[in-house]
Amino acid sequence: MTKAWRHRLAGLLLWALVAGAGAGWLAHARVEQLRAAFDTDARIVHRLLSQRVVQHDAVMATLALLQPPVPGAMADTAAASTLPRLPSVYPQILAVLQRPAGGAWPAAQKAALDAAEATSRRTGRAEMALADLAAGRYHLVLAGSPASYALQIDLAATVPQEEWPMNRVTSPVRVALEQSGQAFIVQPGRHLDRMGWRFGVHKLLASPSQPLDVVAERTVTPAELPWWAMLGWCALTAALWAGALAWWRQRVARQRAEELLRLGQVARLNTLGELAAGMAHELNQPLTALLASTQAAKRLLGESPPDLDTAFEAMGRAVEQARRASAVVGRLRRLVERPDLAGQAQPLALPAAVQDVLHLVEPELRQRGVALELAAEPDLPAVLAEPVALQQIVHNLVMNALQAMEQVPASERRLELHMAQQDTGQVALTVRDHGPGIPAEARERLFEPFYTTREGGLGLGLTLCESLAQAMGAQLWLAPAGGRGAAFVLELPVTAQAPAVAHPAASLHTPVHP
Repeated sequence: MTKAWRHRLAGLLLWALVAGAGAGWLAHARVEQLRAAFDTDARIVHRLLSQRVVQHDAVMATLALLQPPVPGAMADTAAASTLPRLPSVYPQILAVLQRPAGGAWPAAQKAALDAAEATSRRTGRAEMALADLAAGRYHLVLAGSPASYALQIDLAATVPQEEWPMNRVTSPVRVALEQSGQAFIVQPGRHLDRMGWRFGVHKLLASPSQPLDVVAERTVTPAELPWWAMLGWCALTAALWAGALAWWRQRVARQRAEELLRLGQVARLNTLGELAAGMAHELNQPLTALLASTQAAKRLLGESPPDLDTAFEAMGRAVEQARRASAVVGRLRRLVERPDLAGQAQPLALPAAVQDVLHLVEPELRQRGVALELAAEPDLPAVLAEPVALQQIVHNLVMNALQAMEQVPASERRLELHMAQQDTGQVALTVRDHGPGIPAEARERLFEPFYTTREGGLGLGLTLCESLAQAMGAQLWLAPAGGRGAAFVLELPVTAQAPAVAHPAASLHTPVHP
């Protein structure tokens, strides 16, 4: 996997992490919002139902207070006149039963009501009896003196419809009143059997005489999550990621262009400076001799009589020096030495320097469809070189290889860069192309100034590379012909010091296809 693909994969994973975290937070916030609404509704339900059952206790206490202290006909008449009016005032009270002193409860209910009355007399409060929660019915019995009372309660009518906080038909919350395995369904709820987040509340009503458990349940299904908001968040993060990726690519392209421009400027300045220095050095002697000969000829011709023979001889020497100067311009063997490079050399990791150059020429490789193969021996020692000069040499060799492979089909274009330690201890970088190769007649003159086999070429690139290599103690040569294409070898001295920036060579062992 190439470095670029690793960066893209890392960016994609980062986007997935951010998008997933944001979507998860939105889902969690929605679930918590529904949980808070459920808790609020459950508290309201418990309060309303508790108010109603406490009201039943108050009615029972009122009935007991309405009894006359002494039994008699007048007391019986008063009680009889009060009882029929209760169901009209309290719709949840279906019937009021009275057991006067010495009397009995209805035969069908006698045993259950007697037991409840006995418990009520012992505890001093009302007690439930004949509970049939499935039908929504139960009796509330209060022992009194001289008479005891029982209320038949309708649970359905006990629910305060006008104050109920939910729609009992469409609400997803299930509310039930439960006791001893029986349950009265106040509202059925929805989606309780589906997968999702389940909430539940169990709380007894606020009346010891009617120990009914209010059970509220709710299931939040995935369909209730804010999918549009979650998708919007993912789309927003994807747009931001794409924008950041585009900005990063522009930044890398700009840095690459600036680096290429810097290398090009350095190469041109080096070439021009070395060419000027070399020409000045090589032309100094023939031009000095040419000046001396022409001045002597002028002096001899100005004598009286003029010494023509000697003047002709001086002019002949001037012609020879002029020809020599002309030959120097056409055959400069090297441009100039760089005495400062040896002093500027420093320990470098050769694989890192090669990777930096390949990063600069990556668009060229991709545009030309060149398959790149990198290979480096593990644990290569650091080389001693001047960073800019080393980059310039590698850049020139790679660009020459790419230009040479323009003459072969795209499917056959392959560039190989191998780094290995030689038997001499030095480290060699071999740059091999799969182009047409170099003709035998051109191999001997390849490093001569102004000699080129490429149309439009200046013929100074390899000369400059050789000059830079020799100036920092390295060697550059053309490998013997063998196989397809041409191979150039740059041999660099090594140092025992660690490089300034280490670079793992393991990533260079696999072929890379731009």
